[in-house]
Amino acid sequence: MSQNTPKRSKLSLVFSVIKQSLQGKEVDYTVGSIRLSVLLLAIPMMLEMMMESVFALVDLYFVGHLENSSFAVQTVGLTESVLTIIYSLAIGISMAATAVVARRIGEKDPVAAAKAGMQAILIAFAITVVISGFGVYYGTEILLLMGASPEAAAHGTPFIQIMMGGSISIMLLFLINGIFRGAGNAAVAMKSLWLANLSNIILCPIFINGFGPIPAFGLTGAAIATTIGRSIGVLYQLYHLFNGRNVLKITIAYLKPSFKQIKAIVSIASPAVLQFVIASCSWIFLAQLVATTGGDVASAGYQTAMRLMMFFLLPAWGLSNAAATLVGQNLGAKQVDRAEEAVLKTAKYNVIYMGSVMLISLLGAEILVGFFSNDSDVQNIAVEAVRIIALGYVFYGIGMVMINAFNGAGDTKTPTWVNLFGFWFFQIPLAYLLAKYFKMGPTGVFIAIPVAETTITMVSFFLFKKGRWKRIEV
Repeated sequence: MSQNTPKRSKLSLVFSVIKQSLQGKEVDYTVGSIRLSVLLLAIPMMLEMMMESVFALVDLYFVGHLENSSFAVQTVGLTESVLTIIYSLAIGISMAATAVVARRIGEKDPVAAAKAGMQAILIAFAITVVISGFGVYYGTEILLLMGASPEAAAHGTPFIQIMMGGSISIMLLFLINGIFRGAGNAAVAMKSLWLANLSNIILCPIFINGFGPIPAFGLTGAAIATTIGRSIGVLYQLYHLFNGRNVLKITIAYLKPSFKQIKAIVSIASPAVLQFVIASCSWIFLAQLVATTGGDVASAGYQTAMRLMMFFLLPAWGLSNAAATLVGQNLGAKQVDRAEEAVLKTAKYNVIYMGSVMLISLLGAEILVGFFSNDSDVQNIAVEAVRIIALGYVFYGIGMVMINAFNGAGDTKTPTWVNLFGFWFFQIPLAYLLAKYFKMGPTGVFIAIPVAETTITMVSFFLFKKGRWKRIEV
């Protein structure tokens, strides 16, 4: 009896922490156990990002079983590569919102935090309207530029037009969740993604295959379902943003443009957006390099591997988001040592997670890939890509935490420079050299990914220990 009691108490403690993290109650993250603070934020954040990764996988699963599945899978993958620009803008602006909101919450000024969040929404809306129009008008040309064959581009044009046209839902989903995370309410962010994904999972087979009076839209149906699903998630966010029951008390008056605050947010957001645009453009170049050196089949295999990679990496990104909130709030409360300790503890947990994911990817690549494609040639390429890319997963996990620590402190310039040199001056030339000069084709591209990511992580950790981020004012 006495031997079982400690086990029961530990188990009940674990369930108690999970329950508390999912309830979304207000917690002061500037005091108390750092481990508990990390877990309370990380659990819902990981679940949130896991749901974001499910969007692409659900689409990939359903379209992978259509006729002309090679074209369909390629279209989904290439469109997702283009949408990474939207993701970059959304993540960059949400990073700025998280940093400012977290700093104001740490300073015990929730009104200023709420006003900053609303100004970030105004900025995001103005930018996305322009990009959406461009994507709808030039949908076919974008697919061709990405390396799709004319037949594949014609097949996928409606898909990319709907996805780009509905990108405001992507932007708001990321941004508003960033506002909630900065305020320490990660549970609402998580629930909005769960609702959006549940809607997408239900709607995807209906719009792809048809149901009752709804005709079968095929590949285009996946775009319709995904856009509607994300929009439902945004409506849920807006309800909680304006209902007055959270630490952020939002009113319509806060949407009035404040150019001083907009300028302050843009000064933080611009490097943050740039750092993710730099990374996204690198991924786009790699996708195009695979398509031109390996053809449609290699492109489809690479896109399948990338979707699997994102499925595993986004929860790790969610866990690392805990570092951004804890750094922001503790710097606001003038507790610098606590902020640094929180980052290192978050990195430790991410290493454990990514190490497990690496083993799963290396040992179960065939099973994972087989779930998303029936084409044996596509499967062979995807399995090779999954295994090579997975070799750097532990370093990816550490690097994500370092980036989020810088961004959470408002030091968005440091990771921007790291990304510029790491991706554009190292990863892209290395991939091109291996793929073209050494005639390795897509395999050379796959090898360049873990090599570059590992280098970026080592540089980021060195700069983190130097400590410039501790002195940033926002």
